Amino acid sequence: MTRLLLVDDHPVVRAGYQRLLELGGAYRVVAQAGTVDEALDLHREHQPELTITDLGLPGRGGMELLRHLLERDARARVLVFSMHEGEAMVRRSFAMGARGYVSKSSAPEELLDAVACVMTERRYLCGALPAHWLQPTPLGDLDGLQSLSDREFEVFRLLAQGLTPADCAGTLHLSPKTVSNLQTQIRDKLGLASAAAMAHLALRRGLIDAQFSS
Repeated sequence: MTRLLLVDDHPVVRAGYQRLLELGGAYRVVAQAGTVDEALDLHREHQPELTITDLGLPGRGGMELLRHLLERDARARVLVFSMHEGEAMVRRSFAMGARGYVSKSSAPEELLDAVACVMTERRYLCGALPAHWLQPTPLGDLDGLQSLSDREFEVFRLLAQGLTPADCAGTLHLSPKTVSNLQTQIRDKLGLASAAAMAHLALRRGLIDAQFSS
């Protein structure tokens, strides 16, 4: 029986996923988490064979969870199950080491297909998204977003959502000086001169919701 960790900030949603996954008897949810810190602690404690995570987690987002899990154990299996359907977010998830990506708009059965696929060491992308997004993208594509490091990418997303550098520092457990330096590097790489320009790019690429740009 495959042991799973579910990560989503909505308990009711997690309960629904658990019922779906455990229905056939092949999978067992050994732990559930609502934040990155909880997920990291529970992953260390339970050592699940697969972690299924949303990206829109409070505080440090799902990208940070993905980064930390893979830094800790390069063999860790992570399946993203998210409302975000933008190309940049999908490609970045795979580049960071995700084994699969399923949109929350997909049929429930597709989550089961994704888990089965990932557990056979294959990568999975849900049918609602273009299959070629599984392939690497040369640097310079997608408005230069692929040129950002993983840390720069997460700082970019938080700044685009309207967080101040001080907010970002607190959320990511970094020093304000580090975030300020990263902000400068991000703007230089992307050729953006203002916070508004960052928000518009993030919105255009599906990295943030429209509510953050208003």
